[in-house]
Amino acid sequence: MRCRHLAVLVVVALMMGCGSASALPSVEVDNGMIFGGQSTKATNASTVTHNLSDLNAVVEVYTATWCDSCVYVEHAIEEVHEEGLLTPYHIHSTLSDPFGEEVLEQRFRDRYAHLTDYSHSPPGSVFNGTIKKPGKNSVLDVHDNEHDNRVEEYTGLAHRDLALGAGTTLFTWAPLTNTSGTIGWALDIEERHLDNMTFSVAAWIVESSAEYQDGSNGQGTYPHIVRDMVSLGNQTEGTATLTLPTPHDGDDLEIHLVYEIMPIVPETVDESGAEDESEENTPFISMASTLMAVGLAFAFIQRDRRD
Repeated sequence: MRCRHLAVLVVVALMMGCGSASALPSVEVDNGMIFGGQSTKATNASTVTHNLSDLNAVVEVYTATWCDSCVYVEHAIEEVHEEGLLTPYHIHSTLSDPFGEEVLEQRFRDRYAHLTDYSHSPPGSVFNGTIKKPGKNSVLDVHDNEHDNRVEEYTGLAHRDLALGAGTTLFTWAPLTNTSGTIGWALDIEERHLDNMTFSVAAWIVESSAEYQDGSNGQGTYPHIVRDMVSLGNQTEGTATLTLPTPHDGDDLEIHLVYEIMPIVPETVDESGAEDESEENTPFISMASTLMAVGLAFAFIQRDRRD
């Protein structure tokens, strides 16, 4: 009878464990913030200005064409995107994926390296660089019925306020040729956001969608593919000329303006030299102490003999 009760308890525990694994909680990143996302098709001239408080959430989506569970994450994020609350940026794995870019994947891993079990395998998503939502196990997702719950959660994450204040951002794009153009930007932001922080600007080049029928997750068409991230420096306003990558197919490249603010990492002081010097001096100190002790002992012995 006790064995039967024990078996029931084990089954219940396993079910609870599976449930928790399939709905991992969001985790604060605590590594600065990413915002912006103003964009236009590369073939169009554009000038737009937005209040910082009105910007959509910038969502980095780590994915792969072979990742079954990525499909569930992407579909939920796409639904929130269609509601006008976020802009997704799909960063593909370089493992057996034609859309993977080594530099982009490494940058993603480096930025979220402290999320050890998360940053090295899809699926997953990071909202405005401030909070990450791990994906789900593909085995558990085979019979997934939680789409609405994910949409609700992603909607809440997209609504999170970065408290950027009453500033604005200006974005301009002027095509020069079919493969180049001039990007311009001007960010008006409260100085307190930049104090003791590292500020940078980048143009994220995105391919709207590309076909790949050999993807084992069956998507066929893969959207929002990040093709390049071009650094534009650390000034709050300026212009730059961009050379665009060749699309995988079609003519659907987009130019996105993205800002990043990260904490300044204090320089580590190399104290190994001082430690080495201390270690080197120690034998001499020990030797001097020994000689002094021997000398004193000898002096006492001599005095005792005289007495």
